[in-house]
Amino acid sequence: MRSLIGAFVGAFCLAAPALAETPAAIVEDVQGKVDGVAFMDYVAPGKIIKLGPKASITLSYLKSCQRETISEGVVLVGAEQSTVQLGEVKRERVPCDTNAAKLSEREANQSAATTFRTMRSDGKGAPEKLPTLYGVAPLVQAKSGSTLVIERTDGKEPTISVPLKNEIMVGGKFYDFAKAGKSLTPGGSYLAILGAKRYAFQVDASATSSPTPIVGRLLRLE
Repeated sequence: MRSLIGAFVGAFCLAAPALAETPAAIVEDVQGKVDGVAFMDYVAPGKIIKLGPKASITLSYLKSCQRETISEGVVLVGAEQSTVQLGEVKRERVPCDTNAAKLSEREANQSAATTFRTMRSDGKGAPEKLPTLYGVAPLVQAKSGSTLVIERTDGKEPTISVPLKNEIMVGGKFYDFAKAGKSLTPGGSYLAILGAKRYAFQVDASATSSPTPIVGRLLRLE
């Protein structure tokens, strides 16, 4: 078994430096002994994860919307799904929007006014679709110490203002609306405000309050 693992790891170590360090997936759950990652970690392509006996891990891929539950063995993180040796993997495609998962990469350096103009014309007067969340309770990645403000832009709704204190942040970098008992309205359009930055997004009309995979409600603002 060790020789198989060694061959598996060695085969990809040569390719790993060429792979981008942009996160490919987020660790949604960890059970048992899992080396190299923890709950709510981001993992990049080329990352190798070893699972002990009876251990399991759940990865949600940001680009492909694949959600994998992997039991035992060795995992090689890919760009859109994992390669698994000596273990078992169950995959399902879940509703998610890569634009919401990549919001920080696309908009973090834009001014507030520019960021607000996400409704661009396609030449026929129709606006582009806003980044969409598929759960009413967003999981927001933002810097601890800042204040998060959520405003409804297409209707009247109380503004949500949350001082992001370290003790309420999951893993030190996520604010979980579900854990805080807060939620947004299905079909609503919103503006997330962090200081001078504005990020426009919407909640899918079919979103419910039932438990939703992380990748479907992840809003990366930092």
